[in-house]
Amino acid sequence: CSDGFFDPAGFCPKDKYEFREMRIKELKHGRIAMLAAVGFVAQHYIRFPLVEFDEVPNGISALAAVPGGVGFGVVGFCAMCLEFVFWVDNPAKEVGDFGDPAGFQMVLGEADADMRNRELNNGRFAMFAAIGIMLAELLSGKDAIEQLGVDLA
Repeated sequence: CSDGFFDPAGFCPKDKYEFREMRIKELKHGRIAMLAAVGFVAQHYIRFPLVEFDEVPNGISALAAVPGGVGFGVVGFCAMCLEFVFWVDNPAKEVGDFGDPAGFQMVLGEADADMRNRELNNGRFAMFAAIGIMLAELLSGKDAIEQLGVDLA
């Protein structure tokens, strides 16, 4: 890679614009995977307080149930609206920098290179974690917590 990154397989694009585009995609996929991994664990304990969601199974099989599929569609539509309206990438800013509307910088401090690298690495790990949870669930039929064999509820 032209930026001096370790890339023995030659996957890194030589063009800076293309590298930025790939990094944007990697960061977005990592953020989604972090939410997915947490969601796979949390859905075992947390339910929406509507009668329709009481009978929806846990995990990926929730998409086959009508309320779960509709809920996933609503969440997907809202995410799409946020992605294309509010979270548009600004080439003048750092990759993935959409400001701080929640005020986390007052608590966590300014996002430096170390924090950005942590987010990128945690996102990479979460991509493997989310796909591992999904595959294990498809093979075993158990959600993320049931796979551990421990129920803390």
